Amino acid sequence: MARARDESSPLFAGNAAGTLRLIFYLALAMVLMVLDQRNGWLWRLRYGAAAVVEPVYRLAGLPAASVRTLSVAFADRQRLTEQNQRLREDLLLANAKLNRMSAVAEQNQHLKELLDTQHSLELNVQLAHVIDVDLGAYRYRLTLNLGARDGVKPGQPVIDAHGVMGQIKEVLPTTSVVMLVTDPAHAVPVVIERSGLRTVAYGSRDGGQLTLPNIPLAADVRVGDRLLTSGLGGRFPSGFPVGEITAVAPAVTGMFLMAQARPAADIDRSEDVLLLHDQAEPDGPPAPVKPMGPPRDLAPPAAEAPITPASKAGALPAATQLPTPATSGGVPR
Repeated sequence: MARARDESSPLFAGNAAGTLRLIFYLALAMVLMVLDQRNGWLWRLRYGAAAVVEPVYRLAGLPAASVRTLSVAFADRQRLTEQNQRLREDLLLANAKLNRMSAVAEQNQHLKELLDTQHSLELNVQLAHVIDVDLGAYRYRLTLNLGARDGVKPGQPVIDAHGVMGQIKEVLPTTSVVMLVTDPAHAVPVVIERSGLRTVAYGSRDGGQLTLPNIPLAADVRVGDRLLTSGLGGRFPSGFPVGEITAVAPAVTGMFLMAQARPAADIDRSEDVLLLHDQAEPDGPPAPVKPMGPPRDLAPPAAEAPITPASKAGALPAATQLPTPATSGGVPR
């Protein structure tokens, strides 16, 4: 029993051979430690051994790493899905706000242009908003949010920041209908800014342009000429832009020139317009103009009337005195 213990643990044997063997092993360990400290031999050995053993470590830890990777992947996927959904909602909301802000900025710019037009022209105007568009067959009209209760009257000119839009055709208690300048039933007296030629611009059936059908053949009309309101008829004040000529060609009959013009106003885009209050439609047809003749009961002008003692004494001049029956040819006897 004791012999078996001695053979199994010779380093701890009590004889001299075991002691010498222990001393030898300790000396060898010290030498190896000194050599490893100075030359790094054992470090190279450990480095090579680690390169050989590392794949074994990785293979042993592969199941645990796979489970951890899968759990992290599922958790990250769920979190990323939620974040993606929130980002999509935020993006949609931001786009909606951006579109709204763009529309509001454009509307503010349009209102600023209308306000600048009002201030620059010093006109008595009223701002109205377009609430309906009627672009039917051969009918091009707008509905405004102002009516008879707001002082709107038939025939009032309607303009925007760029030019003439049309005129009030029908007035209701709270709304009114505007006939656009492009309506086939609309006509506006115009003057060509460059040459001063007066004519009439009519609406067209397509509703997108103006027609000038009665231009003399010898008239100086060119593409690009601006059309302004002439003021004839008393409906539209003079000087407002109406359109720009885009084409000029002889009429079918060959007796006149026919021109096409593009409206100056934003017919398709204006949401706010101005009503000119000082250009209302007259209640009835215009009064006939009577021919003017020489006055029968007025005395001659003061420069031609003879100076009398009464006038020297401070009486009224002869031109302002009432006529008397005792006159002959307007000269006192």
